[in-house]
Amino acid sequence: MGRSGYEEGAGAGPVAVSLSHRVPDLGALELLLAVARLGSLGRAARDRGISQPAASSRIRSMERQLGVALVERSPRGSRLTDAGALVTDWARRVVEAAEAFDAGAQALRGQRDSRLRVAASMTIAEYLLPGWLVALRAELPGTAVSLLAGNSSAVAERLLAGAADLGFVEGLQVPAGLDGAVIGHDRLLVVAAPSHPWTRRRSALTPAELAGTPLILRERGSGTRQVLDAALAGHGGLAEPLLELASTTAVKAAVVSEAAPSVLSELAVGEELSARRLVEIPVSGLRLGRDLRAVWRTGQRPVGPARRLLGLTRGTS
Repeated sequence: MGRSGYEEGAGAGPVAVSLSHRVPDLGALELLLAVARLGSLGRAARDRGISQPAASSRIRSMERQLGVALVERSPRGSRLTDAGALVTDWARRVVEAAEAFDAGAQALRGQRDSRLRVAASMTIAEYLLPGWLVALRAELPGTAVSLLAGNSSAVAERLLAGAADLGFVEGLQVPAGLDGAVIGHDRLLVVAAPSHPWTRRRSALTPAELAGTPLILRERGSGTRQVLDAALAGHGGLAEPLLELASTTAVKAAVVSEAAPSVLSELAVGEELSARRLVEIPVSGLRLGRDLRAVWRTGQRPVGPARRLLGLTRGTS
């Protein structure tokens, strides 16, 4: 063994030896402190919740590791050798430092767990997140939650900037720089006011007819728009929208006022369909299903309240 924790390699010069191989582990040092405090290896073993043979084995292993005798055993008990007393003083400082480390880590966890920053696309923010957050509040009443509602592009930007702990999107795929998990499914419906001519059709709408009609739509960058653009790309693409609005609520209001039809999430129009303020228009040969995803920065899986919220979202239909 060379100096300062180095040993000679075969013709390659000194090789660093890990400190963990040269210094006893924390459990061994705590056992040595218990022997010094209680004056008996047996009592020290009971104090640490281990058997006496296990305690003896750990002390012997530590003595071999350090190369000095630490404890003298006799029928009257156990006492520290001179070297053992010196090592015990050092061990006390190491354990105190570990306790300070643990207290600091607990404080960091407490700070992390006291808040949760969520970013969600509009449909999820309006129609799913309120229920999830109520359930989270019941489990973690001390966690303050902030929510940014925007389109899927805004959610990705927020996460990549480190301004959100967990996000939810409705697009076709996980945005670049993020990891994600599917938490449920949704589908888009073509809807119109009851007075619109499409509601009196005897046949389903064709994809080409839908693509060629100026609609009231969400803005580019929204998950709804991404799915619709992709679905109609092979049918001539979307006509220039009559209106582009930044919220689902605004789109619904415009459609109800008979301005034009739209394509919206089934989650968002259930109440209006039930009340006959909107009517679903059948479309043939067009798939408008989509996955709902939780997303987070690549390599940073959710922890603390974000992980719990993610667990509460499982099984969304």
